[in-house]
Amino acid sequence: MTMPKIVSIGAAVQDVFLQGEIFRAHKDDDGDMVESFELGTKNDIDNVYITTGGGATNAAVTFARQGFPTAFLGRVGNDLAGKSIVADLHADNVSTKLMHTTDKLGTGYSALLLAPNGERTILTYRGASVDWKIKTADFQNVRADWFYITTLSGDLDSLKKIMTYARKHHIKVAINPGKKELKKGHSFKQFLPDISILSVNKEEAQMLFRGDTCEELARHAANHIPFVIITDGPKGSVGCDGKKIYKAGMYDKVPVVDRTGAGDAFSSGFTAMIAAGEPMEKAILFASANSTSVVSHLGAKPGIIKAGAHLHTMPMIIHPITKP
Repeated sequence: MTMPKIVSIGAAVQDVFLQGEIFRAHKDDDGDMVESFELGTKNDIDNVYITTGGGATNAAVTFARQGFPTAFLGRVGNDLAGKSIVADLHADNVSTKLMHTTDKLGTGYSALLLAPNGERTILTYRGASVDWKIKTADFQNVRADWFYITTLSGDLDSLKKIMTYARKHHIKVAINPGKKELKKGHSFKQFLPDISILSVNKEEAQMLFRGDTCEELARHAANHIPFVIITDGPKGSVGCDGKKIYKAGMYDKVPVVDRTGAGDAFSSGFTAMIAAGEPMEKAILFASANSTSVVSHLGAKPGIIKAGAHLHTMPMIIHPITKP
């Protein structure tokens, strides 16, 4: 079977993880979890780990490791961080022919202060990763089967150009939008008829549709979009294909090393299976397994599952959709 070609569109960043007991959260007088450092001090940490991230490059690696011809469309700076991102993508056979390099901004960069329990505080320089200004020429007459779109930092003008190109060339669209897109309300909702797969968490879904539960939200979303998947943290996920509701819990209980990239792994894993023509049950299973594997490793990419990996089954409740 010829695998569909996927172009992953969005951010690319270099991630630098700083590990140490100094980042262990503690309670303040109000009971909130906080981390604090005294100004002017030098603090020892236990480890430094440098890798690459960004929703679009993380997703691209999921697709490539499952055998899809994959390209990344995004922006990096003309610097060492940008070269690291390119090297990582090439190591997983992701094409960077659609990637743009700029001298005006540095590559997106995140310093992640990693607590012993896997939670993290992120300091981010977005740089070139949010410098969109998409033009039709940026696609270089690409002929893809799917566009996978991550957050464009609220740049709906660029999103409109991507969606218009996709519609004109009969390219299916999967999207994992960010809050900056969703906050645009109706301006974002105008794109729903052209979306084949929508992947969001519960809070994000409530910015688009009515509903107090993931199931209610999925049923409303299914009136607009063929495939919907909504995650709800440790409670699992709910999917809908317009005919049935699929409710799944967690794939495995594993020690969490780092949650970075877990959402990207889930969303891209689900998209990969739907793009390959697999049923909803397998799409949710693979998405859950991919996300679980990612949180078991440090960094967003090392745990991404490779083709042929053995997956065990997981509990799933399936029932016909009922009208809201």
